[in-house]
Amino acid sequence: MMSVSYRVIPCLDVSAGRVVKGVNFENLRDAGDPVALAEKYYCDGADEITFLDVSATVDGRATMFDVVRETAEKVFIPLTVGGGVRTVDDVSKLLSVGADKVSVNSAAMARPQLLNEISNRFGSQILVLSLDIKRADHTASGFVVTTHGGRTTTDLDALAWTNEAIERGAGELLVNSIDADGTKLGFDLQLIEEIRSISPIPVIASGGAGKAADFAPAITAGADAVLAASIFHSGEVLIAQVKASIREHGYAVR
Repeated sequence: MMSVSYRVIPCLDVSAGRVVKGVNFENLRDAGDPVALAEKYYCDGADEITFLDVSATVDGRATMFDVVRETAEKVFIPLTVGGGVRTVDDVSKLLSVGADKVSVNSAAMARPQLLNEISNRFGSQILVLSLDIKRADHTASGFVVTTHGGRTTTDLDALAWTNEAIERGAGELLVNSIDADGTKLGFDLQLIEEIRSISPIPVIASGGAGKAADFAPAITAGADAVLAASIFHSGEVLIAQVKASIREHGYAVR
């Protein structure tokens, strides 16, 4: 049996060409130059890099294309780019400047057919469904999907939407816990377990990492990859420390 390697992914939230970070998507502050940070993480052993354009206005998108293009010239691991992706043409352009995968969120909820269009044209392997999920009493699963970085709560049951998205061609799930995001109290393990129970495609756990020891439990809960932002940007946790901790728990890393 082939041993599976679990991936460690730094996430860079980019606004107007700079990396930003806040708690629960609010009070954003500057955390550096995205290309320089991506290059540093590549040298530090990151398996992939995720860029999320958090101010995806027309101006922001033009800046983001430059950031992706420049990063792709210096960083030779997969790049996933999301934020403001609304059409097949947006995907095409991102792929053309060096993105390997594209993540979609709000636009897919507004028009689920977008997932079919992207996967039919480019293949499901490039399509990441980004899910900003929080706990809610009004859905069957107890989890609800949010939009606008967690600020707008929908009536969409998170597990029902995940199922539909997989059927429509999503190739990977980026599961971000809005409740845990930025708290540094650890990943929402129950959420990861619930998504894993219905997903035949890879699951990336996001939201809540505070220390190196927080990552292995997310893998135990069912994640194929673990993602974090602020703890890497601040330097309080290194990618090497995360990989060492994952190895100590008996999981293979690259």
